[in-house]
Amino acid sequence: METIRFEDLGLSELVLKAVTDMGFESASPIQGQAIPIQLEGKDIIGQAQTGTGKTAAFGIPLLEKIDPNNKKLQAIVLCPTRELAIQVAEEMRKLAKYMHGIKVLPIYGGQDIVKQIRGLKAGTQVVIGTPGRVMDHMRRKTVKMDQIHTVILDEADEMLNMGFVEDIETILSEVPQERQTIMFSATMPKEIQDIAAKFQKDPELIRVLKKELTVPRIEQFYYMMKQKDKLEVMSRLLNMYQPKLSVVFCNTKRQVDELVIGLQGKGYFAEGLHGDLKQTQRDRVMYGFRNGKTAILVATDVAARGIDVDDVEAVFNYDIPQDEEYYVHRIGRTGRAGRTGVAFNFVVGREIYKLRDIQRYCKTKIQEKQIPSLNDVRGIKINSIFSQVEKIMQEESLDTLVQAVEERIQSQEYTNSQLIAAFLKMSIGEEGEEIEDASYNASEKKKGNTRGRKSNGRMTRLFINIGRNQGVRPGDILGAVAGESGISGDSIGSIDMYDKYTFVDVPKDSANKVCKAMKKCKIKGKSINVEIANKK
Repeated sequence: METIRFEDLGLSELVLKAVTDMGFESASPIQGQAIPIQLEGKDIIGQAQTGTGKTAAFGIPLLEKIDPNNKKLQAIVLCPTRELAIQVAEEMRKLAKYMHGIKVLPIYGGQDIVKQIRGLKAGTQVVIGTPGRVMDHMRRKTVKMDQIHTVILDEADEMLNMGFVEDIETILSEVPQERQTIMFSATMPKEIQDIAAKFQKDPELIRVLKKELTVPRIEQFYYMMKQKDKLEVMSRLLNMYQPKLSVVFCNTKRQVDELVIGLQGKGYFAEGLHGDLKQTQRDRVMYGFRNGKTAILVATDVAARGIDVDDVEAVFNYDIPQDEEYYVHRIGRTGRAGRTGVAFNFVVGREIYKLRDIQRYCKTKIQEKQIPSLNDVRGIKINSIFSQVEKIMQEESLDTLVQAVEERIQSQEYTNSQLIAAFLKMSIGEEGEEIEDASYNASEKKKGNTRGRKSNGRMTRLFINIGRNQGVRPGDILGAVAGESGISGDSIGSIDMYDKYTFVDVPKDSANKVCKAMKKCKIKGKSINVEIANKK
């Protein structure tokens, strides 16, 4: 894969500054191909799967065309789901961080339309929306199309599968003909080709298709967790598996630096490798890793190219890669020269979907494992210490030390076992930190199971007057609470659902905000009442 740096794509300093803040070192294949063509003003049909960096591929050149002094709507991005619309809007805001005066607004079903109308009237240049809700605003005349110069269809095939073809055609018919139309789709069915023929002008076709990738001889595991628990989980896995050499992959340079500081603070011999290092620094880091002085190498994908060390026993995907090919390159750092290896993947929330894409395209099995408990780690450490002790007993003379131990026991009121246990305690060291249960993942949301997560003193329980009898699932509650209040889905605790009502735990400092935000909310088309539950 040829490396294309963002600096080589002719972007403005403001966009480059935002991209640097996001920590990206180089453009993905779809970004490297699509950005220059879109900047030229040409229509594009891009064939690429989820997780290839499509949002930045169309978002960067789109933002370059926006006039921040014109408060009218200038661009619209259509997405198949509210989740994707929110995700795209968040990414676009990050890219527009330094482009003052540019406002990006997601509009989708399930959110109060009056709130969206206020946002549109305040002046929004870029709308990210689902077709149905965009149509609602068109009927209300709250979305005006006369100054739109760019339309993006993201995951077009998925929108067609969901029955939005007529809505898409209606929307495209209302937009000025002198416009740029960009379409991204994982597949190219006839309906997509028909839309392209009808609404695009001599589009450029860009294909970034996945190879069939296989990853033999490497055991692969994943762990569901919260972002804040990653460092503690990594410490436990390092203590349990005790790999001689490990490579840890992060998606950004900033994360590399933060993780190296965290690991060094816990006493590990770790060094970082990323694009900001000078060649002399890179050489020093790699020399330390090759000769075993550095046990853990933390790197970005670009910086890790060319690493050729046969004795790597474990690879940690501290961040899940955006691209399936990157995954194969990453874990291929272990299991070399006929050896076996192990790969650990740290998964936070909706990243489980990325991991499933990786499994599908790489035709590999990644097994879920429970985060090892403190007792698990303690047991491993104790066994390791006893193994070392037995080796010393077999190979060395201990007569003088035995005498010293016996004299100490005779002069004090404690047993042999207590003395050994104290030595073990001293050898084991710190116990580590507690980790909240993060095992509830996206697949369980989809199935509609009751959401189970430990709650603590930092949570407040809310009562909602709707339950199973109204056809509501925990995932509906989760989406409504997070979507209306703006708090993170990961911060929401237990959701206990009954026939006619539901209890949900939210962070204590957000409880009043959630109650206020959900006053006029509807779930499954039904009005609801949300209030703080009585204390037990």
